[in-house]
Amino acid sequence: MSSSYPFEPSRRAVLQGAVSVALTPAIASAQSRSTETGPRAGDRVFLTNEDSNTLSVIDPVTDELLPTVNLTSFDEDSRPPFRFVTGNVTPTHGEMVQKPLYHGAISIHGCVPSPDSSMFATAGRGTSNLYLVDTTKLKVIGNQPNPQAGATTSPDILTSGILVGREPHEPTFTRNGKEVWVALRGESKIAVIDVQRAVAESAGELPRGAAIRRFMPVLPGPAMVWFSAGGETAFLISQKQPRIEVYNVKYDAQGFSTTERKMTIDTSAQDRFGFAPFVKITPDGHEFWVSQKLADCLSVYEARGEHRLLDHVPLGEKARPNHVEFVKNARGSVAYATFARVDDDGPEGRTSSRIAIIDRSAPAGKRRVVGHFFSHGRESHGIWTDPSKTKLYVAHELDELPGSPHAGQTVCSAFDISDPLQPRFIKQIPLGTLDLPSGKLRNKKSINLVYVRPGARSETA
Repeated sequence: MSSSYPFEPSRRAVLQGAVSVALTPAIASAQSRSTETGPRAGDRVFLTNEDSNTLSVIDPVTDELLPTVNLTSFDEDSRPPFRFVTGNVTPTHGEMVQKPLYHGAISIHGCVPSPDSSMFATAGRGTSNLYLVDTTKLKVIGNQPNPQAGATTSPDILTSGILVGREPHEPTFTRNGKEVWVALRGESKIAVIDVQRAVAESAGELPRGAAIRRFMPVLPGPAMVWFSAGGETAFLISQKQPRIEVYNVKYDAQGFSTTERKMTIDTSAQDRFGFAPFVKITPDGHEFWVSQKLADCLSVYEARGEHRLLDHVPLGEKARPNHVEFVKNARGSVAYATFARVDDDGPEGRTSSRIAIIDRSAPAGKRRVVGHFFSHGRESHGIWTDPSKTKLYVAHELDELPGSPHAGQTVCSAFDISDPLQPRFIKQIPLGTLDLPSGKLRNKKSINLVYVRPGARSETA
């Protein structure tokens, strides 16, 4: 169903006459993208593919796919019970994790880089575990060489990762990189993981459970936590209650945390459904933004002091916002919000989700949607920029429809955001397949997306 959105234009948009609800995409010239101000050699974009249990990797300099990171256990043995394709029959994505003796990931979901960008953590919702991935080697940390490796078998045996508890949704590193906090939606807890011990446990050098420092009882349905710029405060959102819990965080001489609840924020006036899947702090550390999906809005709070509500931003009927990303460069300051909703009036008459543009240059209390652009995919979800804030990547949950250039493929979309108020479409990047010895596993249903520059400070630093 197509929709239009009333919105209040920003001061800049009025001056430029740029207040159309759907910005016309234009192909950006590859020559116009400077490797000095945009992507650099070695940068990587990672996407978590929930249905295929794989990680797609994109080189943002060329926007070409790199080899898919495998979190399945298929083809570790050449005998039929261990194969992905058996008797020339390729299982559906739903059936494949029910195959006998499968011990790989199920429903890969959350994803976040470490402060030094050397690794990222991703959660298996269905397997109740956490994996760490090396961002340079493009390898799951803790995998072991397969003694049966050969032409018909995989080179590695997948690690069991770190068993953390039911329904791990999103992991987040502490600012010093010593811990990962994992929101367990199914247990109303946070699992606090020692990163160094997690690396050893993943490799089988420590017994199962050795990396877990503690469990924090929290509000029901915890979705995600994000830390203040100095790491002294943690903001926790819920997908079961209209509440935000705020914690004071202290660190010992080794850098490990202790916490006490500071306050609880009642969000029922903004989000009567109590379903908030995403929270992120602004790069300046002054605000944290919360996506309130079923209420079709964003709420903005002070990251310091009493954590007052600063803005409540309606996004339109059934927008169903997923993730938020912030962009500030010489030509503007905005927040983008991806929509799960799919509209039928997209580019070239094809279905597409929209992404809202919120002008952050307006004063607190006055931030509003000033425009939208099409995501060039269906059910947009994860969104992240390069460090220079000139290039944007968007993940999508749904495959492209028949008749589309990449029909049947899950796609990632790239945009030139040198002018944040006028994003320019670059290309769709179909995510292709994981090529296993027994057959091709299609990468499917991208949830989270992160942009990583190995060796540089990430947004969690």
